[in-house]
Amino acid sequence: MSRFFIISLLKIVLSRRYLLSILVFFGIFSFSPALKAQALLPYTPELNQDFFDNYGSQLLQDAVQLTRFQEYELAVSRAKLAVQLSPNRYEPWFILGTLEIQSNNLEQGVKALQEAKKLAPQQADVLFSLGNSYFQVGDYEASVKELQAGLKINTEVPQSYFDLGNAYFKLTKYSEAIASYQQAVKLEAEFWPAINNIGLIKYEQGKIDQAIESWRKALKIDSKQAEPTLAIAVGLYAQGKQEEAVKLGQTALKMDNSYGSIEFLKENLWGEKLLNDTRKFFTNKDIEPLVKKETSSN
Repeated sequence: MSRFFIISLLKIVLSRRYLLSILVFFGIFSFSPALKAQALLPYTPELNQDFFDNYGSQLLQDAVQLTRFQEYELAVSRAKLAVQLSPNRYEPWFILGTLEIQSNNLEQGVKALQEAKKLAPQQADVLFSLGNSYFQVGDYEASVKELQAGLKINTEVPQSYFDLGNAYFKLTKYSEAIASYQQAVKLEAEFWPAINNIGLIKYEQGKIDQAIESWRKALKIDSKQAEPTLAIAVGLYAQGKQEEAVKLGQTALKMDNSYGSIEFLKENLWGEKLLNDTRKFFTNKDIEPLVKKETSSN
Protein backbone atom coordinates (compact mmCIF):
# COMPACT_ATOMS: atom_id res chain seq x y z
CA MET A 1 0.00 0.00 0.00
CA SER A 2 1.87 3.07 -1.26
CA ARG A 3 -0.57 5.84 -1.81
CA PHE A 4 -2.31 8.86 -0.08
CA PHE A 5 -2.52 12.62 0.55
CA ILE A 6 -1.06 14.27 -2.59
CA ILE A 7 -3.11 17.49 -2.42
CA SER A 8 -2.42 18.19 1.27
CA LEU A 9 1.31 17.74 0.65
CA LEU A 10 1.26 20.30 -2.12
CA LYS A 11 -0.72 22.78 -0.05
CA ILE A 12 1.96 22.83 2.66
CA VAL A 13 4.35 24.62 0.33
CA LEU A 14 1.93 27.34 -0.68
CA SER A 15 2.00 29.23 2.59
CA ARG A 16 1.63 32.83 1.45
CA ARG A 17 -0.88 34.91 -0.47
CA TYR A 18 -0.05 35.90 -4.01
CA LEU A 19 0.20 39.54 -5.02
CA LEU A 20 -0.46 39.51 -8.75
CA SER A 21 -3.11 37.81 -10.82
CA ILE A 22 -2.87 36.46 -14.35
CA LEU A 23 -4.98 39.36 -15.52
CA VAL A 24 -2.48 41.83 -14.14
CA PHE A 25 0.34 39.93 -15.82
CA PHE A 26 -1.26 40.06 -19.23
CA GLY A 27 -2.36 43.67 -18.63
CA ILE A 28 1.26 44.75 -18.18
CA PHE A 29 2.37 43.00 -21.33
CA SER A 30 -0.50 44.26 -23.51
CA PHE A 31 0.71 47.29 -25.40
CA SER A 32 -1.15 49.66 -27.69
CA PRO A 33 -0.93 49.07 -31.46
CA ALA A 34 2.36 50.27 -32.94
CA LEU A 35 2.48 53.99 -33.71
CA LYS A 36 2.78 54.95 -37.38
CA ALA A 37 5.74 57.20 -36.61
CA GLN A 38 8.23 55.60 -34.22
CA ALA A 39 9.33 58.92 -32.74
CA LEU A 40 8.29 57.62 -29.32
CA LEU A 41 8.79 54.06 -28.12
CA PRO A 42 6.04 52.51 -25.97
CA TYR A 43 6.83 52.46 -22.28
CA THR A 44 8.22 49.11 -21.13
CA PRO A 45 8.01 48.51 -17.39
CA GLU A 46 11.09 47.16 -15.64
CA LEU A 47 10.22 43.80 -14.18
CA ASN A 48 12.32 42.26 -11.44
CA GLN A 49 12.51 38.69 -10.18
CA ASP A 50 9.96 39.39 -7.46
CA PHE A 51 7.34 39.92 -10.13
CA PHE A 52 8.06 36.57 -11.75
CA ASP A 53 8.19 34.86 -8.36
CA ASN A 54 4.76 36.22 -7.50
CA TYR A 55 3.30 35.19 -10.84
CA GLY A 56 4.94 31.80 -10.53
CA SER A 57 3.35 31.40 -7.11
CA GLN A 58 -0.07 32.08 -8.62
CA LEU A 59 0.59 29.38 -11.21
CA LEU A 60 1.50 26.94 -8.45
CA GLN A 61 -1.72 27.75 -6.64
CA ASP A 62 -3.63 27.11 -9.85
CA ALA A 63 -1.80 23.81 -10.32
CA VAL A 64 -2.77 22.60 -6.86
CA GLN A 65 -6.39 23.57 -7.46
CA LEU A 66 -6.40 21.62 -10.73
CA THR A 67 -5.30 18.46 -8.91
CA ARG A 68 -8.57 18.58 -7.01
CA PHE A 69 -10.30 17.90 -10.31
CA GLN A 70 -7.63 15.40 -11.43
CA GLU A 71 -6.61 17.71 -14.25
CA TYR A 72 -3.00 16.62 -13.95
CA GLU A 73 -1.89 17.55 -17.47
CA LEU A 74 -3.02 21.15 -16.99
CA ALA A 75 -1.53 21.22 -13.51
CA VAL A 76 1.84 19.98 -14.79
CA SER A 77 1.93 22.61 -17.55
CA ARG A 78 1.41 25.39 -15.01
CA ALA A 79 4.05 23.98 -12.71
CA LYS A 80 6.53 23.81 -15.61
CA LEU A 81 5.92 27.49 -16.39
CA ALA A 82 6.35 28.34 -12.72
CA VAL A 83 9.74 26.59 -12.78
CA GLN A 84 10.79 28.70 -15.77
CA LEU A 85 9.76 31.89 -14.01
CA SER A 86 11.34 31.02 -10.65
CA PRO A 87 14.08 28.44 -11.23
CA ASN A 88 15.88 29.31 -8.00
CA ARG A 89 12.95 28.60 -5.70
CA TYR A 90 12.41 25.07 -4.49
CA GLU A 91 8.59 25.22 -4.42
CA PRO A 92 8.00 25.08 -8.21
CA TRP A 93 10.41 22.16 -8.57
CA PHE A 94 8.81 20.39 -5.61
CA ILE A 95 5.28 20.74 -6.92
CA LEU A 96 6.31 19.88 -10.49
CA GLY A 97 8.06 16.74 -9.29
CA THR A 98 5.13 15.67 -7.15
CA LEU A 99 2.69 16.21 -10.02
CA GLU A 100 4.90 14.32 -12.47
CA ILE A 101 5.00 11.36 -10.08
CA GLN A 102 1.23 11.55 -9.68
CA SER A 103 0.95 11.49 -13.49
CA ASN A 104 3.23 8.42 -13.60
CA ASN A 105 6.03 10.38 -15.28
CA LEU A 106 8.45 8.88 -12.79
CA GLU A 107 11.81 9.81 -14.31
CA GLN A 108 10.80 13.46 -14.81
CA GLY A 109 9.35 13.55 -11.31
CA VAL A 110 12.52 12.28 -9.69
CA LYS A 111 14.66 14.82 -11.59
CA ALA A 112 12.43 17.71 -10.53
CA LEU A 113 12.46 16.61 -6.90
CA GLN A 114 16.24 16.27 -6.99
CA GLU A 115 16.38 19.92 -8.11
CA ALA A 116 14.07 20.88 -5.24
CA LYS A 117 16.38 19.07 -2.82
CA LYS A 118 19.42 20.98 -4.14
CA LEU A 119 17.65 24.26 -3.41
CA ALA A 120 16.16 23.19 -0.06
CA PRO A 121 18.11 20.26 1.41
CA GLN A 122 16.54 20.75 4.84
CA GLN A 123 12.92 20.78 3.69
CA ALA A 124 11.42 17.58 5.12
CA ASP A 125 8.49 17.57 2.68
CA VAL A 126 10.88 17.56 -0.28
CA LEU A 127 12.82 14.64 1.21
CA PHE A 128 9.62 12.72 1.93
CA SER A 129 8.35 13.20 -1.60
CA LEU A 130 11.71 12.27 -3.10
CA GLY A 131 11.87 9.17 -0.92
CA ASN A 132 8.41 8.13 -2.07
CA SER A 133 9.36 8.72 -5.71
CA TYR A 134 12.48 6.55 -5.36
CA PHE A 135 10.23 3.81 -3.99
CA GLN A 136 8.02 4.03 -7.04
CA VAL A 137 10.96 3.66 -9.42
CA GLY A 138 12.23 0.67 -7.44
CA ASP A 139 15.28 2.27 -5.80
CA TYR A 140 14.46 1.16 -2.27
CA GLU A 141 17.87 1.93 -0.74
CA ALA A 142 17.62 5.55 -1.96
CA SER A 143 14.05 5.66 -0.70
CA VAL A 144 15.15 4.64 2.80
CA LYS A 145 17.96 7.22 2.76
CA GLU A 146 15.71 10.16 1.83
CA LEU A 147 12.87 9.18 4.14
CA GLN A 148 15.26 8.77 7.07
CA ALA A 149 16.76 12.18 6.33
CA GLY A 150 13.30 13.75 6.29
CA LEU A 151 12.29 12.06 9.53
CA LYS A 152 15.37 13.46 11.27
CA ILE A 153 13.98 16.90 10.50
CA ASN A 154 10.30 16.15 11.19
CA THR A 155 9.57 13.14 13.36
CA GLU A 156 5.80 13.62 13.48
CA VAL A 157 4.70 12.36 10.05
CA PRO A 158 3.01 8.92 10.24
CA GLN A 159 2.69 8.66 6.45
CA SER A 160 6.46 8.92 6.06
CA TYR A 161 7.09 6.21 8.65
CA PHE A 162 4.63 4.10 6.66
CA ASP A 163 6.53 4.82 3.43
CA LEU A 164 9.79 3.95 5.21
CA GLY A 165 8.25 0.68 6.36
CA ASN A 166 7.26 -0.12 2.78
CA ALA A 167 10.82 0.49 1.55
CA TYR A 168 12.25 -1.75 4.27
CA PHE A 169 9.60 -4.35 3.38
CA LYS A 170 10.79 -4.42 -0.24
CA LEU A 171 14.36 -4.85 1.00
CA THR A 172 13.11 -7.79 3.16
CA LYS A 173 14.34 -5.96 6.26
CA TYR A 174 11.29 -7.09 8.17
CA SER A 175 12.29 -5.99 11.68
CA GLU A 176 12.98 -2.45 10.49
CA ALA A 177 9.76 -2.42 8.49
CA ILE A 178 7.64 -3.49 11.46
CA ALA A 179 9.33 -0.89 13.69
CA SER A 180 8.52 1.84 11.14
CA TYR A 181 4.89 0.73 10.84
CA GLN A 182 4.58 0.65 14.62
CA GLN A 183 5.91 4.21 14.83
CA ALA A 184 3.29 5.30 12.28
CA VAL A 185 0.56 3.74 14.44
CA LYS A 186 2.05 5.31 17.58
CA LEU A 187 1.64 8.72 15.95
CA GLU A 188 -1.79 7.93 14.50
CA ALA A 189 -3.61 5.13 16.28
CA GLU A 190 -6.15 4.61 13.49
CA PHE A 191 -3.59 4.32 10.71
CA TRP A 192 -4.93 0.94 9.61
CA PRO A 193 -2.68 0.51 6.49
CA ALA A 194 0.38 0.24 8.73
CA ILE A 195 -1.32 -2.40 10.87
CA ASN A 196 -2.40 -4.19 7.70
CA ASN A 197 1.16 -4.27 6.40
CA ILE A 198 2.48 -5.70 9.65
CA GLY A 199 0.12 -8.59 8.87
CA LEU A 200 1.64 -8.94 5.40
CA ILE A 201 5.10 -9.33 6.94
CA LYS A 202 3.92 -11.78 9.59
CA TYR A 203 2.43 -13.96 6.85
CA GLU A 204 5.72 -14.04 4.95
CA GLN A 205 7.40 -15.07 8.18
CA GLY A 206 5.01 -18.02 8.44
CA LYS A 207 3.13 -16.51 11.40
CA ILE A 208 -0.37 -16.86 9.98
CA ASP A 209 -2.22 -16.47 13.28
CA GLN A 210 -0.36 -13.23 14.07
CA ALA A 211 -1.00 -12.00 10.53
CA ILE A 212 -4.72 -12.63 10.86
CA GLU A 213 -4.70 -10.88 14.23
CA SER A 214 -3.15 -7.78 12.63
CA TRP A 215 -5.71 -7.78 9.83
CA ARG A 216 -8.56 -8.09 12.32
CA LYS A 217 -7.15 -5.08 14.19
CA ALA A 218 -7.14 -3.14 10.91
CA LEU A 219 -10.79 -4.05 10.34
CA LYS A 220 -11.72 -2.86 13.83
CA ILE A 221 -10.55 0.57 12.72
CA ASP A 222 -12.31 0.44 9.35
CA SER A 223 -14.63 -2.51 8.74
CA LYS A 224 -15.22 -1.58 5.11
CA GLN A 225 -11.67 -2.18 3.89
CA ALA A 226 -11.41 -4.93 1.26
CA GLU A 227 -7.69 -5.64 1.64
CA PRO A 228 -7.53 -6.92 5.22
CA THR A 229 -10.86 -8.69 4.69
CA LEU A 230 -9.47 -10.62 1.72
CA ALA A 231 -6.17 -11.28 3.51
CA ILE A 232 -8.01 -12.84 6.46
CA ALA A 233 -10.01 -14.96 4.03
CA VAL A 234 -6.84 -16.26 2.36
CA GLY A 235 -5.22 -17.01 5.72
CA LEU A 236 -8.26 -18.88 6.99
CA TYR A 237 -8.51 -20.82 3.74
CA ALA A 238 -4.87 -21.89 4.11
CA GLN A 239 -5.75 -23.15 7.59
CA GLY A 240 -8.61 -25.24 6.22
CA LYS A 241 -11.40 -22.98 7.48
CA GLN A 242 -13.07 -22.88 4.10
CA GLU A 243 -16.63 -21.85 4.95
CA GLU A 244 -15.64 -18.71 6.87
CA ALA A 245 -12.92 -17.95 4.33
CA VAL A 246 -15.27 -18.09 1.35
CA LYS A 247 -17.81 -15.79 2.99
CA LEU A 248 -15.13 -13.22 3.80
CA GLY A 249 -13.58 -13.52 0.36
CA GLN A 250 -16.92 -12.90 -1.34
CA THR A 251 -17.48 -9.88 0.88
CA ALA A 252 -14.03 -8.48 0.11
CA LEU A 253 -14.26 -8.88 -3.67
CA LYS A 254 -17.73 -7.36 -3.73
CA MET A 255 -16.37 -4.39 -1.78
CA ASP A 256 -13.54 -3.82 -4.27
CA ASN A 257 -12.96 -6.14 -7.21
CA SER A 258 -9.51 -4.63 -7.78
CA TYR A 259 -8.26 -7.06 -5.15
CA GLY A 260 -9.25 -9.89 -7.47
CA SER A 261 -6.09 -9.13 -9.48
CA ILE A 262 -2.83 -10.78 -8.51
CA GLU A 263 -0.91 -7.91 -10.14
CA PHE A 264 -2.83 -5.39 -8.05
CA LEU A 265 -2.01 -7.37 -4.91
CA LYS A 266 1.69 -7.37 -5.85
CA GLU A 267 1.56 -3.59 -6.17
CA ASN A 268 0.14 -3.50 -2.66
CA LEU A 269 3.11 -5.44 -1.27
CA TRP A 270 1.55 -8.88 -0.93
CA GLY A 271 4.48 -11.30 -0.62
CA GLU A 272 5.00 -14.58 -2.42
CA LYS A 273 3.68 -16.83 0.35
CA LEU A 274 0.47 -14.86 0.60
CA LEU A 275 0.15 -14.61 -3.18
CA ASN A 276 0.60 -18.36 -3.62
CA ASP A 277 -2.14 -19.04 -1.08
CA THR A 278 -4.29 -16.37 -2.76
CA ARG A 279 -3.96 -18.13 -6.13
CA LYS A 280 -5.23 -21.33 -4.53
CA PHE A 281 -8.07 -19.43 -2.89
CA PHE A 282 -9.07 -17.86 -6.19
CA THR A 283 -9.63 -21.31 -7.71
CA ASN A 284 -12.44 -22.03 -5.25
CA LYS A 285 -15.67 -22.48 -7.21
CA ASP A 286 -17.49 -19.87 -5.12
CA ILE A 287 -14.67 -17.31 -5.40
CA GLU A 288 -13.53 -17.80 -8.99
CA PRO A 289 -16.54 -16.00 -10.56
CA LEU A 290 -15.59 -12.85 -8.61
CA VAL A 291 -11.92 -12.92 -9.63
CA LYS A 292 -10.76 -10.59 -12.39
CA LYS A 293 -10.53 -12.38 -15.72
CA GLU A 294 -6.94 -11.36 -16.37
CA THR A 295 -5.81 -13.07 -13.17
CA SER A 296 -8.15 -16.07 -12.99
CA SER A 297 -5.54 -18.31 -14.58
CA ASN A 298 -2.79 -17.47 -12.07
